[in-house]
Amino acid sequence: MDFLRTSYVTARYSFALLATSLLPLAAAAAIPTYDFKVVRSYPHDPQAFTEGLLYRDGFLYESTGLNGKSSIRKVNLETGAILQSKDIPPQYFGEGLTVWGNALVGLTWQTQTGFVFDLATFEMRSQFVYPGEGWGLTQNGKELIMSDGTATLRFLDPKTFLEIRRVKVTADGIAVDQLNELEVVGDEIFANIWHTSTIARIDPATGKIIGWIDLAKLYPAAGKGLNGENVLNGIAYDAEKKRLFVTGKLWPKLYEIKLVPRK
Repeated sequence: MDFLRTSYVTARYSFALLATSLLPLAAAAAIPTYDFKVVRSYPHDPQAFTEGLLYRDGFLYESTGLNGKSSIRKVNLETGAILQSKDIPPQYFGEGLTVWGNALVGLTWQTQTGFVFDLATFEMRSQFVYPGEGWGLTQNGKELIMSDGTATLRFLDPKTFLEIRRVKVTADGIAVDQLNELEVVGDEIFANIWHTSTIARIDPATGKIIGWIDLAKLYPAAGKGLNGENVLNGIAYDAEKKRLFVTGKLWPKLYEIKLVPRK
């Protein structure tokens, strides 16, 4: 097994123990579950270990992970072609990515370091620090929202990167951890639950999960690739056209989907 991925799996696998019970919990607690309909599929780089994903002005921006392989990218939605990229220094494991103004803000996993890149040139503008691990990152127009693998979402000041507040994510009172890649969709936060095919719909004011999205049938090979790490991870939202995109680590496709309430 590849050393980089061995370290990754060993360090993070302890967070996945709750995963298999998420949807049964949803059923018991009457939290609504949503299925999906594929509107369209697009090419996606099968070598991209996707950690962050967002849609901006007609393009996808993506961050990839693994030490020595981490990068940020500007991607053509229609073709999957990488239009622009920048490698992250090899000592860093790239994680979540979001846009703020004319900058891209990215996290790293265990090195407690974030980066600010120029949106147009990808040149690094600055660095910042935070305690603990960095997993997912998004923003709500006022704050950056960060996950760290626990059941906590951190809200950060986008100018100072200092923590403003925290929200604990729960399903019917039970804490739900492994919160990974994040995306603000309307008035909700969508969060991938690491090592599952489930996305949680979270009320950002209370942290309560108000819906589950079951994507188990979207990509049958998910979790069955090398070391089982080709899992769902990547949510992007086109707010203007109300389009929702999802993909996974090392997936050959990116999917535009519509949510369908489960009857």
